[in-house]
Amino acid sequence: MPSNYSQRRALLAITRASFKAIFSNPSAIIFSILFPIIFIMIFGAFGNGGPTRSKIALAPGCDTTNVFFDSLTHSPYIRIVHYADSTAQRKDFDKGELAAVLNITEIPGRDSAGPMSRYKLDITSTSASGSSYGQFMQTLENLILKIELGMKGPHTNHFMVIPVKKEVKEFRQIDFILPGQLGFSILFSTLFGIAFTFFGLREQLVLKRFYASPVNRINILLGIGASRLFFQLINVVVLILFGHFFLNFTLQHGAWTFIQMLLMTVYMLFILMGVGLIFSSIVKSDTSLPLLINLFGFPQMLLSGTFFPIEVFPKWLQAICHILPLTQFNDAMRKISFEGLTLLDCWKEIGILGIWTLVVYGILVRVLKWE
Repeated sequence: MPSNYSQRRALLAITRASFKAIFSNPSAIIFSILFPIIFIMIFGAFGNGGPTRSKIALAPGCDTTNVFFDSLTHSPYIRIVHYADSTAQRKDFDKGELAAVLNITEIPGRDSAGPMSRYKLDITSTSASGSSYGQFMQTLENLILKIELGMKGPHTNHFMVIPVKKEVKEFRQIDFILPGQLGFSILFSTLFGIAFTFFGLREQLVLKRFYASPVNRINILLGIGASRLFFQLINVVVLILFGHFFLNFTLQHGAWTFIQMLLMTVYMLFILMGVGLIFSSIVKSDTSLPLLINLFGFPQMLLSGTFFPIEVFPKWLQAICHILPLTQFNDAMRKISFEGLTLLDCWKEIGILGIWTLVVYGILVRVLKWE
């Protein structure tokens, strides 16, 4: 070995070349830098609204011109939700998403010990409200005590609290989790299955041979898609039946609800197959497929109500969540399973997914490659 050979320069050259190789691979940058930033932003958005707040609604005719209501609106632990129609309020009320419905009415006549009027607080809740009702009642008692202690003169009871709890069908955790897990499962398994299958057939020139044969091109795609769709439907059937018979997952109308959920799944699978075909057509190597699939899938996994409600995010982020196709699928599946709605009742979710279908297959027609 020559005596003037520099080990230090060799080490630096190898380090520099290795460093350049890392940054020449976009997957390294995405997985090492971009994804952690996305996760930090998403999970960091939890609780940006301050303390955990109980959601309540006001009954028609509720008196909002009194000192108690003013204290209620300024409480960091209470969030008053206003609904455009009573149907939406009733759905949230029955599912326990509202801690209570509050009605404040003035009791005729003045209190003998002071000038302040007395008020009746009618509080209606359901058996599905869970711990949020207890938190709301504790906040309510604290507000009343604070108002009473802040009055001059003798402290008397100026508020009559009348709680009423209605028994409703319980919205269990499994009723939220299972539809989200169905969406999560078909999202990644369909994208990976279709993208890698179609890419492999194209690289091995199998598609080219099919294309040169009398077989119609649409039949080639239908054959690949039908096998993947059938396989995913088997998985969905197993998950739904397992959840229903072993975990008490709600199928509101039994077999009819089960069929509606399968039809909704077929619709979503059709969209995802188009996305998978797009990815397999635009990449030059199979190592790029996981990157594209994860870029498409991970934000939806975190933002589409798969593991937790999207209401935990700030308003601006919720607006983005509602655009995502997996959000619409999850919402529709929960409405069908727990609320007993049909596909026609989920016209909003199906309409947004319809827009995604047009966009996805419009792009696919332009980028699809057979060789």
